[in-house]
Amino acid sequence: MLLVTLWGSAGCYYSHLAQGQARVLWGRVAIAEVLADPDTPPLLAQRLRLVLAARDFGQTLGLEVDGQYTSYLPWPDDRILTNLVVAEPGQIEARPFRFPLIGAVPYKGFFDRGWAESEAERFRGRGLDVCLVPVSAYSTLGFFDDPVSDPMLASRDGRLVETVLHELVHATVFLEGRPNFNEGAASFIGQEASVLFFANDLENANRRRQEVFEARTLARFQMAFRAEIATLYEETSDETTRARLREEAETRAREQLRALALTTYNPQQLADNIALNDACLALRGTYTEEIPRFETVLASLDGDLTAFIARLRDAATDANPEAKFFRSPAAEDER
Repeated sequence: MLLVTLWGSAGCYYSHLAQGQARVLWGRVAIAEVLADPDTPPLLAQRLRLVLAARDFGQTLGLEVDGQYTSYLPWPDDRILTNLVVAEPGQIEARPFRFPLIGAVPYKGFFDRGWAESEAERFRGRGLDVCLVPVSAYSTLGFFDDPVSDPMLASRDGRLVETVLHELVHATVFLEGRPNFNEGAASFIGQEASVLFFANDLENANRRRQEVFEARTLARFQMAFRAEIATLYEETSDETTRARLREEAETRAREQLRALALTTYNPQQLADNIALNDACLALRGTYTEEIPRFETVLASLDGDLTAFIARLRDAATDANPEAKFFRSPAAEDER
């Protein structure tokens, strides 16, 4: 879900991105060719057909598809990129990274995992909090025809469909310098559209609906914990006391996670392994903070996701797109 820019700079980092993107572009193989090859493993063929079906479904909802996800990228790693997120001490907002064309974003992507880890250590050495996140897919915002890769195909069917639809949203609508709106819209539409995608398959539809319900349950839990930590930081100035209270709060949060009634996640493993540090909470906010507002808009449209996407595309052309998108129908009528 990373948005990565590759243009207009001679710096080493940008050269690194350009080389990584070139590797992606040169490594693509048309899905049609892969499916026509009799030596293609049946499972791979099934997954690629699912990607094409998700792509076509996105088009019926009003998403721009163009040549997106018509090619396949064999990739040896478990990720395409590693995202780095940085937070200042006592903050749960990501420190922004600024790029040409896309503006400020709360993450910095690396094709080279070692470089990402070195950068993380550099920021840690300056007393900042960091979060490193593996990324299986990213959008070039329609500048290139993005391929489906092995890291994407490693996920379950519902998650794969969601990812394809999520990235198609980025290729359809992108607001410069508004990462929470961009990622929130893509996350929300990806989830909602993936449920609709399986509507004619009762077993998969129920499974996908449960997966989305639990993903949002977990997101709400993390956002509540994020709010608790924000309050703690506002009310506690002594660093030693703050650190102690935060550690106690995180211990409680992990115990609460173990008690959640989840079926698509293992609560014990989740509680043990989930990252709840400030930088990771900041990134979680980027993707989920706006979800309740998107839910309200969809409800106002009687659950019509096609109308929701049309509204999003229309708002993107406005001078104040977020205000127009979230404006109530009554307010629209008064204009």
